[in-house]
Amino acid sequence: MAKLSKKQKEARLKVDSSKIYTLKEASSLIKDITSVNFDPSIDMAIRLGVDPKKANQMVRGVVTLPHGTGKNVRVLALVTPDKENDAKEAGADHVGLDDYLQKIKDGWTDIDVIVTMPSVMGKLGPLGRVLGPRGLMPNPKTGTVTMDIKKAISDVKGGKIDFKVDKNGIVHASIGKSSFTAEKIFKNADELLKTIIKLKPSTSKGVYVKSVYMSSTMSPGISIDTKIG
Repeated sequence: MAKLSKKQKEARLKVDSSKIYTLKEASSLIKDITSVNFDPSIDMAIRLGVDPKKANQMVRGVVTLPHGTGKNVRVLALVTPDKENDAKEAGADHVGLDDYLQKIKDGWTDIDVIVTMPSVMGKLGPLGRVLGPRGLMPNPKTGTVTMDIKKAISDVKGGKIDFKVDKNGIVHASIGKSSFTAEKIFKNADELLKTIIKLKPSTSKGVYVKSVYMSSTMSPGISIDTKIG
């Protein structure tokens, strides 16, 4: 086991592992226990009472965080020439089509989100093995396959994120940076949790939100009260 640094030990002493914190308490505490020399992401891990193997219990959705993610989201717009200006005006980092399809085929994936049009999806199919495992394949359900390219890019740049429960029944999502105020962290986390609660499958029985943890890079996790929303 890796040896804890002095700062990590101090951080662990500030978190009562036997206590369940309110979301507001956690949003404040997370800033107090984050002491790395950069601005780390604040992450949430929400364990749900669902069986992801069953299609009717797959929890997936999108949420626009009130205060954004704090990250510079790199967007590739795969569009036809008539939509290139819309993509550039909305702030896409890369705009094009066939040239970028070839770059991806050659192994380039230095992007965070791909936005495209329905008519282009046929060309992306063969690249599924490259894009799928990296979570880069555009999807109409997340708003990244659309004719309104300008809005899609603006949403992504403005703090819209998509999330999906993993095979262990856990939703992982970044909801900000440690440089955010405690209030901004709280509002972003609250919006994510409320959205997940709204997406509870009708086939999910028993306890839906089993546990909620907040953490930042190299910080201990803070257990949060699941009685939310």
